[in-house]
Amino acid sequence: MSGQETTLAIAVAAAVVVLLFVWLFMRRHRTQALRAAFGEEYDRTVAVRGKRSTAEADLMERRERVSKFTTRPLTAAERDRYVSDWAETKALFVDSPVEAVSRADRLLTEVMRTRGYPMADFEHRHADLTVDHGDVAKHYLAGQEIAARSNDATTEELRRALNHYEALFADMTGEVAEVDEPVAARKGDGDGDSDLAQSHAPVRPAAFGKTARPASD
Repeated sequence: MSGQETTLAIAVAAAVVVLLFVWLFMRRHRTQALRAAFGEEYDRTVAVRGKRSTAEADLMERRERVSKFTTRPLTAAERDRYVSDWAETKALFVDSPVEAVSRADRLLTEVMRTRGYPMADFEHRHADLTVDHGDVAKHYLAGQEIAARSNDATTEELRRALNHYEALFADMTGEVAEVDEPVAARKGDGDGDSDLAQSHAPVRPAAFGKTARPASD
């Protein structure tokens, strides 16, 4: 091998090493950024997907998808109506814990739809929430895991499910538009709203009671 060929080989090898270090640096930076952004959901997704690169591709795809959503806060009237519905749902728990948890799940879906979230299956709804609402998305998942076996769950487990759901409900209804205005048609909306409550005063859901009895068969 001539001296020129040797020099060229060394230069190519050096370039490969540099590119490898750059790739490793970028991969490590991506991992740190995703872990910081998603927190516990990062580790959960790695465990579910079984491979870090697959999990990170999933998380990046979620972020890209959610960036294209057009969501909005509730109007004060919508918020007040949902808060009233939530209070009724919690009151129902005393006589029918299973039905109360089921109703809470449906109510959360309705609130998310009203705010403009696409209504796919639960897995996609949860994944969408992890992007900007990671702290409460984990509660949504925990509540759903109990709700999925609600007929076999104890009253205390159902109580925990409702408490998990309430964390997401509080987050979804916490932001309110400054002025009630007609809302243009938006992606993911259902049919028109029913009559809305007129009061715009903030309403804080009451603390969840400790006494309940299982629903009869």
